[in-house]
Amino acid sequence: MVGGVVAVAGRAVPPTLKIASLCGSLRQGSFNRGLLRTATKICKESVEGMEIEYVDIAPLPMLNTDLEINGGFPPPVEAFRRKIQQADAYLFASPEYNYSVTGPLKNAIDWGSRPPNVWGDKAAAIISAGGGFGGGRSQYHLRQIGVYIDLHFINKPEFFLNAFQPPMKFDNEGNLIDEEAKELVKAILLSLKAFTLRLQHKG
Repeated sequence: MVGGVVAVAGRAVPPTLKIASLCGSLRQGSFNRGLLRTATKICKESVEGMEIEYVDIAPLPMLNTDLEINGGFPPPVEAFRRKIQQADAYLFASPEYNYSVTGPLKNAIDWGSRPPNVWGDKAAAIISAGGGFGGGRSQYHLRQIGVYIDLHFINKPEFFLNAFQPPMKFDNEGNLIDEEAKELVKAILLSLKAFTLRLQHKG
């Protein structure tokens, strides 16, 4: 590897971008988790040079700085922070609770932002499903949080999916079946890939 590029059969091949995906809902049948499963499948099939790894936030304790001992964190937090730090970019599935992000997702973000902040100066994208605005208000709050922790969200396209408006968008297992929505997920991934590469080569 030279300068982050691997030589294969005499040609330079950029390394695969590692995307950490996080879901704000802890429910197994969550539509938002279904969006992440779809994104992972689309990434494998249609987006070259990028892979998505789901990072579970359920094991994280509630943020309590008393749990930080001698500069260290509880084992679940250490493991989480390591995954976040190793990622090139992030894909959030952010359901909307009471016009905002969910408690579990905010908790995960806060643990990652404890010094040293492991989120900083990386690209991110948001997808969401729900009623009404499709989780849109949670996305706007997440963007505000990103300003402080130095996350750079893609601006376009945006993805707000009303999961309850006919025709059905998900099957009984919570998997996305709407083809138009799938195409938009793919567009989100391509935009995230392009923006991540721009940020990595900005110097």
